[in-house]
Amino acid sequence: MMQLLVTGGSGFIGSNFARHVLTTSDDQVTILDALTYAGNRANLADLEVDPRLRFVHGDICDRELVASLMPGYDAVVHFAAESHVDRSIVAPDAFVRTNCDGTNVLCDVAGRSEIQKFVHVSTDEVYGSIDTGSFTESSPLLPSSPYSASKAGSDLIALAHHHTHGLPVVITRSSNNYGPYQYPEKIIPLFVTNLLEGRTVPVYGDGLNVRDWCHVEDNCAAIDLVLRRGATGEIYNIGAGHETTNLDLTHLVLAAMGKGPEAIEFVDDRLGHDRRYSLDATRVRTLGWSPRRSLEEGIVQTVDWYRSHPEWWQPLRTNVA
Repeated sequence: MMQLLVTGGSGFIGSNFARHVLTTSDDQVTILDALTYAGNRANLADLEVDPRLRFVHGDICDRELVASLMPGYDAVVHFAAESHVDRSIVAPDAFVRTNCDGTNVLCDVAGRSEIQKFVHVSTDEVYGSIDTGSFTESSPLLPSSPYSASKAGSDLIALAHHHTHGLPVVITRSSNNYGPYQYPEKIIPLFVTNLLEGRTVPVYGDGLNVRDWCHVEDNCAAIDLVLRRGATGEIYNIGAGHETTNLDLTHLVLAAMGKGPEAIEFVDDRLGHDRRYSLDATRVRTLGWSPRRSLEEGIVQTVDWYRSHPEWWQPLRTNVA
């Protein structure tokens, strides 16, 4: 049994990770979350009855708070981050503060404790765009947005604490995630909730940007495996191999919703929009991981979840343009 400190555990991936750990292990989980706009205690509602779950409301940039919490934990799993590219383009300061400064605080404090593993959760966006082939863990970092630049910076900060101070860091870089409890500004829940409200779905540019889609539960299983079996100092790409264009993804969502292409509204492209992401996930697969669901199956499951949980997403729509 491990004592885990999970930062950002009220967010989309963090809450799904807490759910995964509590249902597949005897571990105890403490969540540290500032509850900014995408952090939501409702994401944990079904877990609150579990005595192994503890919630602490706080900011990872608060060094005094982090120092008071850290002793006694076996591992840190660090999800806390500002993560929406569009928001980073218009208001980047919060991204640098949380993603870089916050990661540095956590690493510095963890390095003074008896932490056995520090899992830093990152993104494939740090690599930038690739025309052909796939990024490996040794590919150069060429981030395109303030968000991805701040995440690349946080990766380097974590690795610096490993190389300089011996902090047992391991990094995961995941492809695009989707599934339950995703804040409805992201493409799949945005499209589903728009359609449920009788609205159109906005597709950037020509819709031919390519992303590799991984269901959040598959991603959490991979992160958990890296936590338990990953080699210190290593980076693990987590990609399901489900590459598809945004337009094809849109048609999958429309089909699952029983809607036609007339619901599509093409809009001006995002500034600095990367054309294609692709990950070589060989390293994490050698640990024994593989995705358990196809993209088509995952989309249907996700649509069904949002259909059946309007009480979760409807209050959040007021913050979505």
